Amino acid sequence: MMEKLLKERKMNLFVLSSSLYVSFQLFANILSTKIALLPILHLSIDGGTVIYPLTFTLRDFVHKTHGKKDARQVVLIAAALNAVMFGLFWLVGKMTPDPTWQYQRAYEQVLLPVGRIVLASIIAQVISELIDTEIFSIVYKKASDTFAVLASNSISLVFDSFIFCFIAFLGALPFATVMQIVLANILIKFVISTLSVPTIRLVPRTAKFEDI
Repeated sequence: MMEKLLKERKMNLFVLSSSLYVSFQLFANILSTKIALLPILHLSIDGGTVIYPLTFTLRDFVHKTHGKKDARQVVLIAAALNAVMFGLFWLVGKMTPDPTWQYQRAYEQVLLPVGRIVLASIIAQVISELIDTEIFSIVYKKASDTFAVLASNSISLVFDSFIFCFIAFLGALPFATVMQIVLANILIKFVISTLSVPTIRLVPRTAKFEDI
């Protein structure tokens, strides 16, 4: 009975972590259509940065509960769903609007630009998250899980910020603004990611050590 309960609990942690990972990826891409200013620092930042950093630690949760192979699969599934999301935005946007509906232009202005952001996100996500996966795997086997999360997140978020911002905004925004977004992304992602690091200790390792 106890073994069954533990097994269900372990599976729930994996399902919760992977579901939140994919959801936060999708949320972040939609939120990134807004460029805001950070208070006090007054640096430009895309809206998705308020939630996207948590995906790095969530991926580590998946890695710790189900191993490297499943962590990679979740990363690729999230990338595919991002592409599907934009495909649906585009398809619905091209449908003839009802004459009484007044928001076609607003829909096109807000959601259709997500295409470039989604492309940037998919490329940046796959590269940075796979880097995160490899670093976590190496460091976890030689040090603590807390240090593995900190090390993997710190490196992968830098790759993610540069790749995402350059593909998403270079040419559409002034170069100085793009660099501000890169800097703000790194700062915010590092702070949020660091704050989330201790939570990895709340997740018991259920993957075999050799599968990490």
